[in-house]
Amino acid sequence: MATGRRFERILLIVLDSAGIGAMPDAARYGPYDAGSDTLGHVLGRHPVPLPTLERLGLGHIRPLRGVSAAAPPLASFGRCALASDGKDTTTGHWEMAGILLQPGFPVFSQGFPPELIAAFERRIGRPTLGNAAASGTEIMQRLVAEHLASGAPIVYTSADSVFQVAAHEERIPPAELYAICAQARELLQGPWRVGRVIARPFTGDAAHGFVRTRNRHDYAVPPPEGMLLDQLAARGVPVHAVGKIQDIFLGRGIASHAAMTSNADGLEKTLEAMGTVRAGLIFVNLVDFDMLYGHRNDAAGFAGALAEADRGLARIVAALGPRDLLLLTADHGCDPTTPGTDHSREFVPLLAYAPGTPPAALGDRGSLADIGQTIADNFGAGLEAGTSFLSSLSR
Repeated sequence: MATGRRFERILLIVLDSAGIGAMPDAARYGPYDAGSDTLGHVLGRHPVPLPTLERLGLGHIRPLRGVSAAAPPLASFGRCALASDGKDTTTGHWEMAGILLQPGFPVFSQGFPPELIAAFERRIGRPTLGNAAASGTEIMQRLVAEHLASGAPIVYTSADSVFQVAAHEERIPPAELYAICAQARELLQGPWRVGRVIARPFTGDAAHGFVRTRNRHDYAVPPPEGMLLDQLAARGVPVHAVGKIQDIFLGRGIASHAAMTSNADGLEKTLEAMGTVRAGLIFVNLVDFDMLYGHRNDAAGFAGALAEADRGLARIVAALGPRDLLLLTADHGCDPTTPGTDHSREFVPLLAYAPGTPPAALGDRGSLADIGQTIADNFGAGLEAGTSFLSSLSR
C-alpha cells in the first residue's frame, strides 16, 4: 500500500442527480436544461429539514430554501462543473474517476436506426416494440398490452446515451431479459456505442397498474485503462462499492461490493462497510433520487428522500474517525419540476469533511475529475485529468 497518505480512508457518496443549478452550456443539452436547478427547485417547493447537510455546509455553496448558512460549516464546500460532453450516470461517474469524454456517448433522440433494431431483433430471435425516445413509465403503460400479447420487449431511449429494454417479469423473466440486454451490449459498438444498456423489468396487471421492480440491471461500456479505480488497485488500495458503482465500472478495481435496495439501505450498507473496511475507498451511489423521483417528476418524493438521506448521513458523520475523509457530491441533475423527465446539465455540490480539519471554500471546480484527482493524490497516484484540492484540506 501507498505510504504517507493524509487520510487512511475516504468515503465518496454520490447523491445521484442532486444537481445544484444549470451550467452555462445547459441549453445545448435539451429544451429544459437551461432552467433546471434540481436542489433549488425541489427545496423551493418542498422545504424539508436537512440538519446534517446544513451543518456540513450545503447552504454555503449557494442559497437554498430551508438550509441555513448562518453557522460556520463543518466541511469544505464548492461545486463542480461537468467538463465532459454529456449529463448521464456513466459520464458523471467516469469523470470522477479521471475520464473526460469529448465527444460524449452517442444519443438517439429520434429513436434508433432501423438497421440497428433489425440487427438486434435477429440476435434475440423476436420482434421489439417502441423504438422511441420516451419516459420509461409512459412507454410501458402505452405498450404493455401489446407486449403481454406478443412477448416482444419494449425498446426505448432518452436524451441520455442509453438503450433500455423493458419487459414484464411474467412474460420475459429477468434472467432472460438480462440475456437480451447482454446481446444488445455486444451489438452496440462503433457509432452505436451507447453509454449504458439497461434492463427494466416490471410487474403488475391492468386492474392494479404496472410498476418497475428493483431487478434493474445496467450494462456499461468498459472504462478506459488507467482510471482512478485501476490506479488504486495497482497500489493495493482496496475499493469497496455500494450500489450501482459495481455496474458502472464493470467491477474494475473493486475489491468488494454490496448491492442495495434503497437509499436508506445503501447508507446502512455504508455504515456496515465502515466497520470492516478500515482503509481505502468506499464508493457509494444513492440512486433513488434519480430513479424514483427525478425521472418521475416527483419533487415531493425527492425532498422526502433528501430528508431520509440526511438522517442516514448523520450516522455516517458520527462514525467518522480522525483519519477519515467524507466526500459528498452528485453526478448530474434531474430536475423533477420541469416538464421533461430526462437528466439535466447542472453543476453538482461538493462537500469535503474530515474531523478536525478547518473548512475551506473550494470554489467552482472545473471538473468532477478534481474529486478523483484528490483521492488519487491522497493514495500516492495521479490521473491525467483533474486538479487535486487535497492541500486545501489542511489540519
